[in-house]
Formats: sequence, C-alpha cells, structure tokens
Amino acid sequence: MVSWLARMLALLFAVNTAMALEAPQKETILVVSGNIAVTNGPGVAYFDSDMLDRLPQHEFTTSTPWYSEPRTFRGPLLRDLLSLLNASGTRLYITALNEYRAQLPVSDTAKYDVILACRINGHPLRVRDRGPTFIVYPFDQDPDLKSETYYNRSVWQVKRIHVE
Repeated sequence: MVSWLARMLALLFAVNTAMALEAPQKETILVVSGNIAVTNGPGVAYFDSDMLDRLPQHEFTTSTPWYSEPRTFRGPLLRDLLSLLNASGTRLYITALNEYRAQLPVSDTAKYDVILACRINGHPLRVRDRGPTFIVYPFDQDPDLKSETYYNRSVWQVKRIHVE
C-alpha cells in the first residue's frame, strides 16, 4: 500500500513538473528560459499580457527614482512566476527591450515582494511608460531597498528572464 501511494505521488509530481504552459494568444511580451520545468515552447515559457494578468496579482504604492511622486504598481510576484514554472536556480538574468541587462539573486524574490509590474496607477504599462513589464521592489517598505543595488535590479521594459 505504501509503495503504491509513493509511486502515485511520484507520478503526480513528474506529471506536474513536466506540464506545459498554455500558449500565448496575443503578442508575446515576456520569455522565461533557463532552469524551468514548465514550458510552452522548446525550453522556454512565452507569456502574453493576458497570461500575466491571470496570475495572482500583487499591488503596492512606492516612490522610485524614476517618478516625481509615488506610483501604484500591480502585477504578479516574481516568486509566483518562478514557482509556476517550477524554476530552480540562484540567479535571474534580466534583459530589457534595449538590451540593458541586470542580475537579480533569486533570494530577493523570497525576501521581498518583488513584482513584475504590468500596471501603473491602474493602467497597463506601455513601452513608453517603461512597460510592458517592469521589475519593481517595494522601496518604501524597507530603507535598505533605497540603494543603487536595488534600483539597478529594477529593470523596465523587461523582455526576457533567464534562470540559472
């Protein structure tokens, strides 16, 4: 009985980790690659705006060095996105539309409520508004976050996340 249950649990785990993600129905705005187990392409996960909007949303208002007044950002927690993809690794390599690159330790996603913002002040982020996706830390929640280190990790116009 126990070995049958163990085999069934192992099978369920294998099926869940090998599951494919739905295919985007609109224009792809984000590609996640690297050490991920859940994909919808050859070794990658493609996301359109609707797919990101269907993930649990998180919202906070914070000041940033890029805006004169605090803004409200909304989007999925980065840790939820990584969990959905069954990602494993210690580093995220973020690439923006203009090829700006930054490294972000995965541990930041556990320590802070880092979001992949898709909305600002209730409106979808457009490319001219630093969108369509923007990695934002809750800067006002912890004074340690108000530093160049975390500002540099807050990449806007994110097009790719690579997990290592």
